[in-house]
Amino acid sequence: MLLAIILIITGFIILVKGADFLLDGATSLAKKLAISEIAIGLTVVAFGTSSPELIVNIISSLKGHPDICFGNVLGSNIFNILAVLGVAGLIHPITVLKNTVRLEIPFVLLGTILVLLLANNFGMSGHTLYRSDGAILVASLGLFLIYVLRMDRNPLTEGYNIVEYPTWKTVIYITLGITGLFLGGEMVVRNAVKIARLMQVSEKLIALTIIAFGTSLPEFVTSIIAVTRKRFDLAVGNVIGSNLFNLFMVLGVTAIINPIFYDPIMNIDVYLSIIITVILLITMFTGRRRQLDRYEALLFVLMYIAYIIYIINRR
Repeated sequence: MLLAIILIITGFIILVKGADFLLDGATSLAKKLAISEIAIGLTVVAFGTSSPELIVNIISSLKGHPDICFGNVLGSNIFNILAVLGVAGLIHPITVLKNTVRLEIPFVLLGTILVLLLANNFGMSGHTLYRSDGAILVASLGLFLIYVLRMDRNPLTEGYNIVEYPTWKTVIYITLGITGLFLGGEMVVRNAVKIARLMQVSEKLIALTIIAFGTSLPEFVTSIIAVTRKRFDLAVGNVIGSNLFNLFMVLGVTAIINPIFYDPIMNIDVYLSIIITVILLITMFTGRRRQLDRYEALLFVLMYIAYIIYIINRR
């Protein structure tokens, strides 16, 4: 138990350093390519921070743990919006771009509804995410990536004072960042699961809480550091992009490798994910327009605490 705790702490340290490297490399790449931070956040950073979810899901699917596959993605997406954006918004109000409100957040909403329909076989008999369903999800990710590539090329302003590293150094920073996030997240999850199983906790609860929290640590650390540096586009793009990658790439690739049985009891968590995405959209029109204010961020954090209390009692 003591060794597991030490390894968890070590994992946190690796995560923080990995987030530092990834942010430095990603912002350098954004300046080098003269593209917006939000595009980098929605792709490079989002993919990097979603890699722990992907690896955990593939391993869980191959070992026959479908509850972990769905619980990991649903728990991570709920954590990303309520906890990551909530804590980040408490540190500093987060201004959101117009396209994020009009297109990217609604895309997350539609993606979540699509997963709900596919997992429940559109209301017909059967509750399995088949290979064909996985192909549909991956194709949806392709459509999103086309949208990102066609975004307006709004270069970073000089006011950002971003360091542009040589190409080789930028690539090394991004690689080190993604590697650090993956290793740190995996170290935290593996040892947290060991502790949880010693406490005889169910797989659904482990997936929705400890594993979801562990695999979302990269998003959490990256967004918090981005906000403290006033890189709001990276912070928001990381969360939105990560949620989309989780829905389309993580579940899609996992289902293509091995079909995943879906427990209908998790519909409650999908409905909640839909509701909080709608609430996030609503907050863009309350208070200051297109901004997550501190009182709204506090509401998100309180909602996440209430959710954790609910699922602990439910399981």
